[in-house]
Amino acid sequence: MKLKNRIVYIIILSVFVNCKKEKIKDNYTLKGKVFGTTYKIMYLNTPQNYQKSIDSLFYLVNKSLSTYIPDSDISKINETNTSVNVDDLFVEVFNKSKKIYKETNGYFDPTVGNLVNLWGFGPKNEINNLSDEQVEQQMQYVGFNKVHLIGRKIIKDDSKIYLDFNSIAKGFGIDVIARFFNSKKIDSYLIEIGGEIRTKGYKEEHKPWTIKLVDPLNTSSNNGFKILNLTNRSMATSGNYRKYRETKDGKKFVHTINPKTGYAYESNLLSVSVLAPLDCADVDAYATSFMAMGLEEAKKIIEKNKKLQVIFLYINKNGKVEEYTNYTHS
Repeated sequence: MKLKNRIVYIIILSVFVNCKKEKIKDNYTLKGKVFGTTYKIMYLNTPQNYQKSIDSLFYLVNKSLSTYIPDSDISKINETNTSVNVDDLFVEVFNKSKKIYKETNGYFDPTVGNLVNLWGFGPKNEINNLSDEQVEQQMQYVGFNKVHLIGRKIIKDDSKIYLDFNSIAKGFGIDVIARFFNSKKIDSYLIEIGGEIRTKGYKEEHKPWTIKLVDPLNTSSNNGFKILNLTNRSMATSGNYRKYRETKDGKKFVHTINPKTGYAYESNLLSVSVLAPLDCADVDAYATSFMAMGLEEAKKIIEKNKKLQVIFLYINKNGKVEEYTNYTHS
């Protein structure tokens, strides 16, 4: 073989070997069920399917924070097991909840768990039309200032206080997956669990991640009423049109419990969407608290926290639906 031909052959062989060493990068879409709802995860330009790792992370979040799992840490704490040493996931959610509890003047309160159960929206599947006396009795166990984290132990002022992080845990589960992707240097992803979303980067062809916001007055329509740019943002939507129960005499009870009153009645807000360049756990908690406090109180929080963008649908004094928003596409 001539020297020139040998050199060409060696170069071609070298290129072939190097190509074999590099894994082909691909885009993935994963779907399934978790936290009592569905999830959809899309991530781009990566050589590996991370389904098993994601399943393991979901398991850890559930084991720590799910009130629907009898042997989770939070379930044991609610059953007055004082020997539980909580993990890092629990510590982070607890501390974040304390922060937002203070910022929302107590409208975000994970100690409404007893009332969530009694009104029929918790894991115990109780359905009651509580009397004023019963609500007043339960209110003595409400107040996140009555629960303390000392080291790795949760100390409650009263053993009957029932912790429920479900209004922040779904968003937090999204954050756990997002951090895992960040550790793998994945720069483009969308993580959605039960309507809560966190994104990073862009879709293919450098297009932004976008979604259609559901019209709460016409939930059967696929058209939505607003298209939102979610690139590098988290978003949470809360609406009592999604989860409520109605009695035979026409009374409507909603799943958002007002921690100030203990009642499961609607505020004047029909739907709340919160977008921000923050953890999804944060916007998840803000959305819940805004639904409980109503429009005017929510405006005060938004004025103080300029990172929060919101889209509110509310009922005005004349009984008509109006929109309040400070959302911009940028």
